[in-house]
Amino acid sequence: MTQTSKKNRPTLQDVADLVGITKMTVSRYLRNPDSVAEKTRHKISAVLEEVGYIENRAPAMLSKSSSKAIGVLLPSLSNQIFASFVQGIEAITKAQGYEILIAHFSYDEEEEERKIASLLAYQVDGLILTESHHTKRTLQMIKNANVPVVETMELPENPIDIAVGLDHVEASYVAVKKLIAAGKTSIAYFGARLDTRTKLRMQGYDKALLEAGLEPKHILTSEHSSSSLGHALLDKALQIYPDLDGVFCTNDDIAIGTVLCAQQRGIEVPKQISVIGYNALEMGQTIRPILTSIDTPRYEIGAKSAELLIGRLQGKLTTSPQVDMGYSFTQGESV
Repeated sequence: MTQTSKKNRPTLQDVADLVGITKMTVSRYLRNPDSVAEKTRHKISAVLEEVGYIENRAPAMLSKSSSKAIGVLLPSLSNQIFASFVQGIEAITKAQGYEILIAHFSYDEEEEERKIASLLAYQVDGLILTESHHTKRTLQMIKNANVPVVETMELPENPIDIAVGLDHVEASYVAVKKLIAAGKTSIAYFGARLDTRTKLRMQGYDKALLEAGLEPKHILTSEHSSSSLGHALLDKALQIYPDLDGVFCTNDDIAIGTVLCAQQRGIEVPKQISVIGYNALEMGQTIRPILTSIDTPRYEIGAKSAELLIGRLQGKLTTSPQVDMGYSFTQGESV
């Protein structure tokens, strides 16, 4: 996707012509839908959806070649893993004279759609996304806006433009192989949110278990991850699988709660039960035994994403790369 003119965006007049009404009526609908007759309202809504119309709430920017702003979509404000990711982005954008506009979408595709529409209405020069599944209207709006996009934190097979992340299936597969190599045979996967990355990690877990001829044991919840949730998930797992001797967690906070719960029950870690986390949070290095975890380079992913996006804006990047930033393991003691 190259940085070209944005004049191909549908205008109010385009929408009005397709509906067969005046531009003023469309404008009135955008300000207050109830001010337009119900039949006309439905027609306008259908056309807006079809063409992916982006409301322009910053007309003063139209005379400028660049807003010098980049939109960043975050799925969670409570999950600390995104703090270092944003810091990596800002390290690059600040040096290049760009501002970032952050929007939060709660792992919800429809909310992501609304937030992207809002950011594009302010004529951001590009977008950094943290999910790889999007609504049809989101994809249409991005296409119409003709801005560069970086999808981060994972490596989708067919990215919109640029992808920067890591292979969660492989990382999880290798982690679970460590548990199996340690002699563990009853290993559960603790997953929360059930977002794309949680499911990718579960794929890696399943692959390792099935290869070893072991039974996959999924303990899942749609709740957001936390240490207290790890406590609850271990309680539930032990009720179903009293012989449990290994746990792979989708996030470190769940893993930390699992370790603490095991200790409260008098279960030795790692002798009786081994635990591996994900994302290598600092707190996992302060508990005893030190948590073994997959270390994801979130700061580096943010920095590389911003670097490639700005490179595209400056005409320095003409291809659409996928960049695997890799992963490592902490020197933990919980396996």
